[in-house]
Amino acid sequence: MGLRQGIADPEGQTVASALRSLGYDTVSEVRSGKLLRIGFEAADRVAAEVVVAEMCRRLLANPVMEVASWDLVDADAPLAAHAG
Repeated sequence: MGLRQGIADPEGQTVASALRSLGYDTVSEVRSGKLLRIGFEAADRVAAEVVVAEMCRRLLANPVMEVASWDLVDADAPLAAHAG
């Protein structure tokens, strides 16, 4: 989840400034966000999408300030492939 465009991001601004002070002069913007990894069971991919959207709507994201996005990963897939 990340903040919507137009919402102030002081953490992102601080990180961008710090990166520039370390010599990364081409950094123009940093937007901070949060990563949640949630394990659950669903009948199929469509059902999983519905459940994740509902979780975000009901608890995980503040729709006034944040934009939620997600990637569904099969439990049998190697975790290293989805570390980023």
